[in-house]
Amino acid sequence: MSVTTTTHLNFRGDARAALEFYRTVFGGHLAVVTYQDAGNVQEESAADQVMWGQVLAENGFHVMAYDVPSRLGYDQGENSFFVSVRGETVEEVTAYWERLSDGATVVVPMGPAGWAPAYGMLRDRFGVVWVVDVVSEYNG
Repeated sequence: MSVTTTTHLNFRGDARAALEFYRTVFGGHLAVVTYQDAGNVQEESAADQVMWGQVLAENGFHVMAYDVPSRLGYDQGENSFFVSVRGETVEEVTAYWERLSDGATVVVPMGPAGWAPAYGMLRDRFGVVWVVDVVSEYNG
């Protein structure tokens, strides 16, 4: 038996745009079910918002997202979570970094770090903080 985890991001009206953007960064298949598609419209203004969505790519990337209904509380917070993307080569992670950085605020520029050949942190245009680095062996 095995367990996998998938990052599930919550938005207030930006889930579709975020998922579409992440698909351009990582590739893969985009699936979106709106509240209207599911027959679960509580507010007409939210009918086309995402009730369930995901990007799933052959390279292992998987993220889910939805739009929190306005009747529920929502506070994205500051630094409440990071999404970590780890690759095997500097070239691989640099390509993701370059695409994610479109409209982003760089927190830590991409470059060598004491624990990895490449590491960087940015807050994307949707407010999600990404940590991008190369997998390294632990030599402690």
